[in-house]
Amino acid sequence: MATPDVDLVVVGTIGIDTIITPQARRQEVLGGSASFACATASRFTRTGMVGVVGEDLPRAARARFDDLDIDLAGLQTVPGQTFRWSGEYMTNMDERRTLATELNVLEDFNPDLPATYRRAPFLFLANIGPDLQRRVLDQMTQPRFVAMDTMDLWINIQRDNLEEMIGRVDLLTLNESEARALTGVHGLPVAAERLLAMGPRYVLIKKGEHGSMLFGSDGIVLLPAYPLREVVDPTGAGDAFAGGLMGALAAGGEVTPQRLRQAMLLGTVAASFAVESFSLERLVHLTREALDERAAAYRAMLAGAV
Repeated sequence: MATPDVDLVVVGTIGIDTIITPQARRQEVLGGSASFACATASRFTRTGMVGVVGEDLPRAARARFDDLDIDLAGLQTVPGQTFRWSGEYMTNMDERRTLATELNVLEDFNPDLPATYRRAPFLFLANIGPDLQRRVLDQMTQPRFVAMDTMDLWINIQRDNLEEMIGRVDLLTLNESEARALTGVHGLPVAAERLLAMGPRYVLIKKGEHGSMLFGSDGIVLLPAYPLREVVDPTGAGDAFAGGLMGALAAGGEVTPQRLRQAMLLGTVAASFAVESFSLERLVHLTREALDERAAAYRAMLAGAV
């Protein structure tokens, strides 16, 4: 039977993480940029995952994706070990250090998109090497809106490929330290101007607990993070934010400045749920009703800021 069309395709890592926070330690939990992005995007729209895992991926992890109603036609399972990452968060939960990264099956990953994915109108190239991002983008027939994420590793070792990719997308999302590293300037408005000059229509700079900033020809949008009483695990927050944003955009169909701002708000709210637990534990049980309720509360907070 043919796979139904998806509205949004997400490519990125699917991994097995070991997370250490000041309060707890979790070993061998499901992680990866595609995992978090698809988890939040799927709350809004039909989402297809593109990635690779090894034969060691626990059945419970794949069951998580089924619970989230993520289309897995683009997920490859090959002999070998799944991508693994371990990290430790400092006391403030905003700083972390990577303890180990094992590419494993990701090292030889060659994405091959199903036909139904190639005609999807929206594409999110989550944090993965720019060469892999390019291979996926090259297979798309005529995407309406393409967003990409990156990280300092690719800035350091694949800058030329990364800059080429930036020129081919509609939205670039990265954190503030990455924006500074890529442009060589400290001030974020100037850094955003230089990034926009590389070709994207929009640049979205993530600022962790301080929210995010969207830059484009129609101005600047500032959104604070949703205030939480407790952050359990920040891993994947940026991916959950971007996934929620892209899922909301895909659900709306057309991209306008107003719809992009609304999607940015919904992505912010989606990310607030992601950090309330380790791995995808909170997102698996997240209903659209709960998301909309928190979004309404968030809008009320913003309306009071004059």
